[in-house]
Amino acid sequence: MDHSLLLVRIAGEMAALDSARIQSVVELEAVTPVPQGPAHVAGLAALRSRAMTVIDCRRSLELPDDDDEDRGADDDGALAVVVELDEYLYALLVDQVEEVVPLEGEPAMLRTDLLPGWSRVTLGMVETSAGPALLLDPDKLVAGPPLAAAA
Repeated sequence: MDHSLLLVRIAGEMAALDSARIQSVVELEAVTPVPQGPAHVAGLAALRSRAMTVIDCRRSLELPDDDDEDRGADDDGALAVVVELDEYLYALLVDQVEEVVPLEGEPAMLRTDLLPGWSRVTLGMVETSAGPALLLDPDKLVAGPPLAAAA
C-alpha cells in the first residue's frame, strides 16, 4: 500500500495525519468566533468560497492554551490542515507543518500512557523518516473532548 503522512507539531509533539484525508494546508487570515460554541471550536473561516469550521487542536486535545512559543505561523495567520468530513470542511489548527513522508509499516500500539486527550484521538504510533509520530484521527479531533470534560 502506497500511503503518505503529513507530519505536524501540536504543543511540541510530532503527530501525523493520513495525507489521503487532507484537502490542503493553509494559513488562515481571519477566523470569526462562534458565540457559545464548544471550547475546541475556534470559529469559522472561508476557503475558496466555502465555509469551514476551525478546530483548535490544543483545546480538542484538552491541552493548555498555547503561549505562542511553539507556533510556526507568523502574526498574519494560523496554520491549519483542512480535512473534509461528511461533506463539511474543517480547519485543524496546528503549531507547525513539517513535511510529507511515506508511511513505513502499519501503526503500532502505544506502549506508554498518554494524556487523556492524546489517547482519545491517537490511532497508534508510526515510524517515519523523521522519527516516531502519533497517528491522529481527524474525526476525533473535530469531535473534541467529551462534553463533561469540556464544561
